[in-house]
Parts: sequence; structure tokens; C-alpha cells
Amino acid sequence: MWIHTLNPVLLSLGPLEIRWYGISYVLGFFLTIWWMQYMRKKGELNLSKDEVWDFGFWILVGVIVGSRLFEVFWEPALYLTNPLNFLYIWKGGMSFHGGFVGTLVAVYWYSRKKHLNIAKVFDILAVPTIFALGLGRIANFFNGELWGRPFNGNWCVNFKNTGGGDVCRHPSTLYAAGKRFLVFGWLLFLALKNKFKPGFIALNFVFWEGLGRFIVDFYRDEKVFYLANTFTMGQILSAIMVVVAGWILLKHYNAEWKKILK
Repeated sequence: MWIHTLNPVLLSLGPLEIRWYGISYVLGFFLTIWWMQYMRKKGELNLSKDEVWDFGFWILVGVIVGSRLFEVFWEPALYLTNPLNFLYIWKGGMSFHGGFVGTLVAVYWYSRKKHLNIAKVFDILAVPTIFALGLGRIANFFNGELWGRPFNGNWCVNFKNTGGGDVCRHPSTLYAAGKRFLVFGWLLFLALKNKFKPGFIALNFVFWEGLGRFIVDFYRDEKVFYLANTFTMGQILSAIMVVVAGWILLKHYNAEWKKILK
């Protein structure tokens, strides 16, 4: 057993706090910019250097707005009774599914504006996005939030200092981070290996992230409401991601799997 004593604040400068959660977003943003610039130089992204930065800004806006809006479904009392809580993003509480939808909207809008191949843009963004999401889950662990279910294994963590009660639990956020880094490795392999039909890498992102979230949520201490009180809202949304992405991959991308084996 290990008792969680990590400080979510890296540095305090008077009223200003630099938190690990905020750092994860900053690192994710610059990683995305670097990857888009790399793909631009390879001729895969038809944008100028300045347009890449502009695009990155709108993606960040989509992530933040979408993530916060979807949090209403998880904690309606917190946000509806005090709307200012929407602004406190450094405290955590960023819905993956909301950020996913916000990113879809931002990418669709900007790609249409610049006459880009939308599916190809999603392929490019899938690689840094999944890595940034993994960093976000590590930041969640530093915050001592999103506790896992009670568990007495050798690697269990006690979150009593962050409100999790004096009980040992699964470090579910670390499970989620590890899963996302594995998916990142797979997507990076696809991105560097061959030229695939636009949308193939992005659909792999949706499928494997959805499947991983569905599995990891069984270890997360979250209320269940659906299908005989067995599944969480996150699992239901993730199952939809898996079914939709899996169906499209099977129907329209069979030939792409053969390229992987070459």
C-alpha cells in the first residue's frame, strides 16, 4: 500500500499556482504544434507555419470548452449552482468525451475553412492527442482524484489525503495513462509505417481509446446507472465509440490492415 501525498501544485508564486494538471495541457499543446509542424514539412499538412499555430489555438479552445460543458453531466450541482466553476480548469474535471466532441467541432470547422482533407487532419492529430491524454491522466493522479475502486493488492493507493477515504484503491488513473501510452505507440507506428487511406489512423484512435476506457472504468470508483446498474456513463459513450469505429473500419478499411503486415 502507498498513501497518496503528492502535491498537485508544482510551484506557488503568491496567488499564482503552477499545477501539474495545467502543465499537462501546456505540454500536450506544444507537442501537438510540433507534430503538425513536422507533418507540414513532410507535405502532409497544407498549412503555413503561422496557420499551424492558429489551428492549434482553436483545437485547444475546442478541448477546453467541450471538456467543461460535458462535466455538467457528471457533476451538475457543482457547475449549475456556481457557473464560475467552469473557469477553474486547473483544478481538474475535464471530460474526455466532451474534449473529444469539442476537438471534432474545432477540427471540422478549421479544416473546412482552409479546404483541408478532414479525415487526413484527424489522422495527424490522433497521434499527439492520445499522448497528451495520457499526460492528463498522470496529472489526475497527482491531483489525487478519480479514485479507483477498493483493492488490497501490493500496488494499491490510499487517497485519504484527497478525500478518497482511509481505504486502499486501484490507481485507475495510472491504468488509464498506461493504456493511452500503449495506444500512442500503436498510432505512431501506423503514422510512420505507411500511407493509409485517410481516416484509418483516426478510427484506430477512436476504437482503441474507447475500448480501453470501457475496460479501465471497471476499476474506477464511479457511480453506475445503466443496464442493470453495471455500466457508467463513460462506458456507454465509449461503447458507442467502439461500435461505430469498429463498423467503419470493417466496412471501409479492410485493405489497410494488409498494409500493416507488409
